Amino acid sequence: MSQSPSVTRTALALFGRAFRGRPRAAASAPGRVNLIGEHVDYNGGPVLPVAVARRTAVVAGQGRGFEAVSERDGVVDRFDPAGPMRGAWTDYLAGVVRALGRRGVLLSGASIAVASQVTPGAGLSSSAALTVAAARAIAGLDGMRLTDAEIAEVAWEAEHDEVGVKCGRMDQTISALAAPAKALLFDTGKNEIRHLPFRGKLWLIDTGVRHRLTDGGYNQRRAECEEALQALQLQGFRIGRLAELTVAEVARCQLAPHLLRRVRHVVTETARVGTATEFLLAHRPSGPLAPLGKLMTEAHHSLRDDYQASCEEADVLVEAATKLGAWGARLTGAGWGGTVVMLADDAVAPRIAVELQQQFARIYGRVPEVWSSKASAGVKREGVGEG
Repeated sequence: MSQSPSVTRTALALFGRAFRGRPRAAASAPGRVNLIGEHVDYNGGPVLPVAVARRTAVVAGQGRGFEAVSERDGVVDRFDPAGPMRGAWTDYLAGVVRALGRRGVLLSGASIAVASQVTPGAGLSSSAALTVAAARAIAGLDGMRLTDAEIAEVAWEAEHDEVGVKCGRMDQTISALAAPAKALLFDTGKNEIRHLPFRGKLWLIDTGVRHRLTDGGYNQRRAECEEALQALQLQGFRIGRLAELTVAEVARCQLAPHLLRRVRHVVTETARVGTATEFLLAHRPSGPLAPLGKLMTEAHHSLRDDYQASCEEADVLVEAATKLGAWGARLTGAGWGGTVVMLADDAVAPRIAVELQQQFARIYGRVPEVWSSKASAGVKREGVGEG
């Protein structure tokens, strides 16, 4: 069930407290988990994300100049989309305004209120939920009707081109184009999108370790992949993207050890997405999802060992979940912290979740948040009447 009504009401109430006047547009967009296909989107391979029920709502009205407020601190921040990025959360809104401006949405100002159920730094793509919802709401101020695919592109440009996060398009695409009870197969090399049936319940365990995509790790991994690709092209591999390599070809790659590990992750992860896709297409709705869970655990091991983008807390949770009887688990998101996503039989999943909390608390002295979600809808316009 979508949680957009409650988070939208929160944003509307915040708008009323912070600004004079009435809002004219509102939208909400979901966070996401990636079933499989981590760090493959910017290497030209397929990814298989799912939107979660938790959402971000953006409410907008006309304003003199640009100002925004978030429920997280309630402080109004005035920003200039034409000015330099300042390292503030409103940089993402400024990026959206710039990207919309290139499409003819020209505003002299806007008042914006944001409320979110998607925890920043938890690996659930809070930035994509924000930029996708903002793109839909801010475009609505100008009466511009953009398709969901255009909204995804605006959001990607805001984060990639303006804020400077060298991300792929997966997060913005799933946030904009998701559908209930569906996973989204996005082949980034071919720019092809296909919805696949997925009725499973996902369990999410927050490691409590936070990351920022503007920190160095994510961009460093992307730079390493680009370095590896250039080296392989000089060695005679006729590829335009790392994901075009086959598993057999990895053995012939002559690279520095750390670059070879990055390549091996991308290539084997691409293969795992293919196997997962075949499984979901053939899967009966009432059948067990154990084969998909096994692939998820293998993906985590690759993320940990070859991409070196995991963290101790995630490794502990994944190992414990599988020992307790889960079909599989993996760290989702960019890495170095965030959320572990677990797949398990409904009959045992609640028990496993409680035992994971207890084991984690014994080790780290704190109880991780655990919640569940089914595949949910993408971006939607919201009403701006009295909440």
